[in-house]
Amino acid sequence: MRVVVAGGGGFIGGHLVASLLEEGHTVTAVDRKPVGDWQQAFGDVKNVVADLSDPGIAKRVVRGADVVYQLAADMGGMGFIEPNKALCMLSVLTSTNMLVAARDAGVHRFFYSSSACVYNLDKQRSPKVAPLKESDAYPAMAEDGYGWEKLFTERMCRHFREDFGLATRIARYHNVYGTHGAWEGGREKAPAAICRKVIEAKYRRTNRIVIWGDGEQTRSFMHIDDCVKGTKAILESGITEPLNLGSSELVTINQLVDMVEARGRHARPRLRHGRAARREWPQLRQFHDPAGARVGAQHPRARWNRADVRLGRARVAEEVFQEREGGITAP
Repeated sequence: MRVVVAGGGGFIGGHLVASLLEEGHTVTAVDRKPVGDWQQAFGDVKNVVADLSDPGIAKRVVRGADVVYQLAADMGGMGFIEPNKALCMLSVLTSTNMLVAARDAGVHRFFYSSSACVYNLDKQRSPKVAPLKESDAYPAMAEDGYGWEKLFTERMCRHFREDFGLATRIARYHNVYGTHGAWEGGREKAPAAICRKVIEAKYRRTNRIVIWGDGEQTRSFMHIDDCVKGTKAILESGITEPLNLGSSELVTINQLVDMVEARGRHARPRLRHGRAARREWPQLRQFHDPAGARVGAQHPRARWNRADVRLGRARVAEEVFQEREGGITAP
């Protein structure tokens, strides 16, 4: 099967490409970053550097595909999406172009990666919030910027299915973590961010980390292997409405920090409440190799370190697509 993975140079996209390769599919991975900056790249994949916010490029990339996974977006953790609302919303251009291109190319299935950020914020304000069900996205009050873009694109997928017959499938991802994920720069999710902060607190001898809020806000976390498995299952399913893809287990940020501290054999911290609360240790004990930091013993592969983002980058033939007089050339 011929598969296009938009956002194939990203964290989830790279793992998805690897899984599709193992199944014997012909894969085209597309990302606007140079291949050297991809989280993973593979020599037996058509690796395309292209900006899919250009509709002409989107059509050329999708042409001949059987399946499209639309993961491409400007996104990250709260440290990125909060100060970059407009930039996050511009991802709607890429998603729109990919939907139109898939419709025109007669693609058999189209997968869209949505987010838990689509959910009504009023239903998430209490630290004791119940796990969110799909219907909780309405009445709509999504996360400003990023969440609204995701919710709008969900509606586009629905109407492309209803009006044009394009078989669209949607997953709402919940805090995916694992190897090759971002660990700094604002795009990292909470597990990697907490691991990094605890590591830095040890090695810089600051004895403190900064967390947002009072640490009692709850999240659910999903390992990347489960995410890839669920993504492919939803694509192949007959379920046309958006589906949650994540764990039903709620974890507070304080509990997450406790897990990482325990792994590092720290003394139990004292919490100072406040918007940017600091967790401080009276004494830091011996800290294990950062590569061993993980969340949840059920996933021993969930590790973050400075080498992770460099692993698995094969030498590849990079194709930089450019628009030239009605066609795309690979210089």
